[in-house]
Amino acid sequence: MRLIALALSVFLISPLALAQDQSAPGQPTPALIEAAPEAPPPPSDDLGAWRDRIWISGQANFIRQAYPDFYAKYSGPNSLQPGAEHATSRVLTLYTGARLTKYLDFLFDLEEAGGGGLSQSLGVAGFPNLDVVRNPSLSKAPYVARVMLHGVLPLGQELEESTQNPLSLSKALPVHRLEFHLGKMSTVDFFDLNSIGSDSHLQFMNWATVNNAAFDYAADTRGYTYGLVVEYYDRAWAFRFGEMLMPTVANGITLDWDLARARGENFEFEFHPVLLKNRQTAIRPLAYINHANMGSYQETIDDYLAGLEGPVPDITLTRKQGRVKYGFGLNVEQELTRDLRGFMRLGWDDGHTESFAYTEVDHTAVAGLDLRGKSWRRPEDKVGVAYIVDGISAGHARYLQLGGLGFLLGDGNLNYGLERILETYYTLHVWRGVSLATDLQQIVDPGYNRDRGPVLVYSFRLHLEEGLQSLRATRN
Repeated sequence: MRLIALALSVFLISPLALAQDQSAPGQPTPALIEAAPEAPPPPSDDLGAWRDRIWISGQANFIRQAYPDFYAKYSGPNSLQPGAEHATSRVLTLYTGARLTKYLDFLFDLEEAGGGGLSQSLGVAGFPNLDVVRNPSLSKAPYVARVMLHGVLPLGQELEESTQNPLSLSKALPVHRLEFHLGKMSTVDFFDLNSIGSDSHLQFMNWATVNNAAFDYAADTRGYTYGLVVEYYDRAWAFRFGEMLMPTVANGITLDWDLARARGENFEFEFHPVLLKNRQTAIRPLAYINHANMGSYQETIDDYLAGLEGPVPDITLTRKQGRVKYGFGLNVEQELTRDLRGFMRLGWDDGHTESFAYTEVDHTAVAGLDLRGKSWRRPEDKVGVAYIVDGISAGHARYLQLGGLGFLLGDGNLNYGLERILETYYTLHVWRGVSLATDLQQIVDPGYNRDRGPVLVYSFRLHLEEGLQSLRATRN
């Protein structure tokens, strides 16, 4: 608590510490006034009127998905069912926030998630809908998604323009700065972001396209946790660190508050080199280390073969506090033309301990493109395509082959093969914050099983969003 109080005091007094007296500039002559073009106003981080310090916006996302019958030699408790299915999910979010000082925001978001996923969101590591809740027994009542403080510590006087958003309310930020987020959040609010493939509401829908599938980031069943994120920004690069709470069990809703035994540590660099003239580039290497009450695939297999377990191996029987799981990722995006962009992700984790929080993937590779519709006179439309290849470790595969169950996968047997997914979408901008999208995904060897599939998943999405700031801009 002393550290939190100290951090808050720094944010509150930093405007005074950085204030400087400015001498009045000389008055230009009338001739100079007429000849000189009007310069754009410099970025300003002034608080402005009280109404400019408030953020209120909302969004609603509805996804309808279906697939026809597909071949399956056998099925298990956690299989994607081979009979034709359809399902609809919804996510409703209210974003609110207030600028308390020039360098301190308070953010509070409410959310409601309902509907469901195909086959109760089981049977595919790269599941086709990021919006689904992986535990259908959870309450459908609204819940607090985010509540946090966002602080900025300037390290210089120069400002740059900043786009207001639900996680940062200032219109200008120091070029050199430290930023802090403390409270309830999603780890991927800050890590593994990609402007081409990180938004399931307007872009791709698959778990393995929108996030690095081998990044087993700290989260509860709904995808949120409590933590602290510290970021350093320079002109062409940044570094961020996050300390997050882990769930008490795999895919669990309850978080473990004992940081001495359970925590997720995340590290990410961000670089913006010039690889193509006049084209933006972003490169983000990532590493993470999880400490939690996790089971071991090899120990579980050994115990099962020694007759120490039941009819199938059960990884929950080998869980031990303090086990460590680590992994690495690489996230790259490249602007190719004014309207065409490409991205890729690579990910790997050690694969010895059980998949615990995101999905059952131990290594992944993703590449994709998106194209704005300017060439066909639909500049707000967008089309995208991505190809995903996911895999698991030898111990993970053997565990599933012997009939073991993960929190997502378990066909009762396994003829191992890489899970491959081709996803394409088209997002049609209708009006203001209204958009429609179609999405098609072909999933080969779902759940890494050559004895099942392929599966074609058809999707339709309706997205609505509006905010107080955009309404003001329209009226003005």
